[in-house]
Amino acid sequence: MRHLSTYFAIAALAPAVLEAQGSADLVLTNGKIYTVDNARPRASALAVRGGRVLFVGSDAEARVLAGPSTLIIDLHGATVVPGITDAHAHLLGLGEMLQRVNLAGSKSYEEVVGRVKAWAKDVGPGAWIQGRGWDQNLWPSKQFPTHDALSRAFPNNPVVLTRIDGHAILANAKAMEAAHVTAATADPTGGRIVRLSSGAPSGVFVDNANSLVYRVIPAPTRADTRKAILAAVAEANRWGLTGIHDPGASAETIGIYEELAKAGSYNLRNYVMLSDPGEPGSVGVLRNPYIQRGPQSALYDGHLWIRAIKLYADGALGSRGAALLAPYSDDASNSGLLVSTPQHIEAWAETGIRTGFQINVHAIGDRGNRIVLDAFDSALRKTPKADHRFRIEHAQILSPEDIPRFARLGVIPSMQATHQTSDMGWAEARVGPQRIRGAYAWRSLLNTGVVIPNGTDFPVEEVNPLLTFHAAVTRQNPSNQPAGGWYPEQKMTREEALQSMTIWAAYAGFQEASLGSLTPGKYADFVILDRDIMQVPDTEILGTRVISTWIGGKRVYEAK
Repeated sequence: MRHLSTYFAIAALAPAVLEAQGSADLVLTNGKIYTVDNARPRASALAVRGGRVLFVGSDAEARVLAGPSTLIIDLHGATVVPGITDAHAHLLGLGEMLQRVNLAGSKSYEEVVGRVKAWAKDVGPGAWIQGRGWDQNLWPSKQFPTHDALSRAFPNNPVVLTRIDGHAILANAKAMEAAHVTAATADPTGGRIVRLSSGAPSGVFVDNANSLVYRVIPAPTRADTRKAILAAVAEANRWGLTGIHDPGASAETIGIYEELAKAGSYNLRNYVMLSDPGEPGSVGVLRNPYIQRGPQSALYDGHLWIRAIKLYADGALGSRGAALLAPYSDDASNSGLLVSTPQHIEAWAETGIRTGFQINVHAIGDRGNRIVLDAFDSALRKTPKADHRFRIEHAQILSPEDIPRFARLGVIPSMQATHQTSDMGWAEARVGPQRIRGAYAWRSLLNTGVVIPNGTDFPVEEVNPLLTFHAAVTRQNPSNQPAGGWYPEQKMTREEALQSMTIWAAYAGFQEASLGSLTPGKYADFVILDRDIMQVPDTEILGTRVISTWIGGKRVYEAK
């Protein structure tokens, strides 16, 4: 594989690097270091020079590399792992959520309204109020809400509350009035207005219907967006993240990323996926500055990659927008929504092959996943290409016959372990006892020979990557339920879980030559933990605390 040849090249250079660069800037000793490098899986010491790993090995050897100005840190037995990458995370979405009403974990619609009222107590009449995180599956009724209670609480303010998955919203009467949505408004292609028995909009909009309301919400200022991004970066570092793969970023948002990275104020390595630019060859695509520039890698000392495009096949399972091959088991009249045409996905796959852009497609339902696999298959038959690394984001519900196709086509399933633990209470009701066997099927996929880059989809799930690790190895929620794990035959090993958050994530972003393991020559990105997550009992994993987070040998977070 390509990443192995790259490793041997780096390993061959390591002695020359040691000799040429002189003393280290930083030396860590007396630790439990998991390198995720098969040549030296475990070590006690690490040396850094010029932002890159200089040496990994014993304490005695590392001390030889220390000079008068070297910072030497005794880890006192603490654990070190490579910098953790979240392979599917929405940075701006997290920043915006930090500035809005957080509705995650609300146990009832009444609690949702109460949280909004508490947050908005000083908001003046007419101002827009936004929040995110409600999930009707956590409520006693498990039904979508209607706008009535929200409209009564806020008769003079437009309010829009995004569902936890980002694929549905709840708007109050004032917001729908501003959007000119009435009973006569038609459902857009790939979207659904949930309606009352009278035909009037209930307040809930699903997938492409969200845009009916979003289009009238005042856009944030550039300063607001910049502030949100910086807050999200700091939050990511706090939990041990050194990198993310950021799906669906706009040109305006990427411009701010570049501005911050140029100024040295961007403490993250971001593999950016451009938001669907439109039909290939259209005026909008031709004018997109990032399409014009072509794929860009390791900009600003490895802080930005802009070389992928994010598309959408379908919606989400929780809002019954995921496209299924047969109707929902708990809604026989509904098989989900396709938010893009199969032709659109295939056209971009063909364009990606020609231009070098990686094509990554959101697909959750078994029909959505099959459509994407078919589109990739067709494009690759027309123009065969090795090492394209096309991805399906989520790959959540798979038909058994489609599982081997990922390996055959070279398609990477980019998955999120905590989606399984969040969804397991209701997912089987959506798809029934047979289809659930192909849901969150990590072991079935791994057994075919693919790798699985792991993530959280934050702010859909919590930022904490230790939740990801715990879910991957136990298939249990943070309370260690259910006993033995949910469909435990699909668990990952601890080694696989760590790889999924480090070297496999790097491979999924064409970054394995510089990221993903503590190998001489690679960036010195690592996390220091207060306990050994590779050895402690399952029930103690989530008690682990991040002591510090380092990017390029620079400390970007330290616990107080």
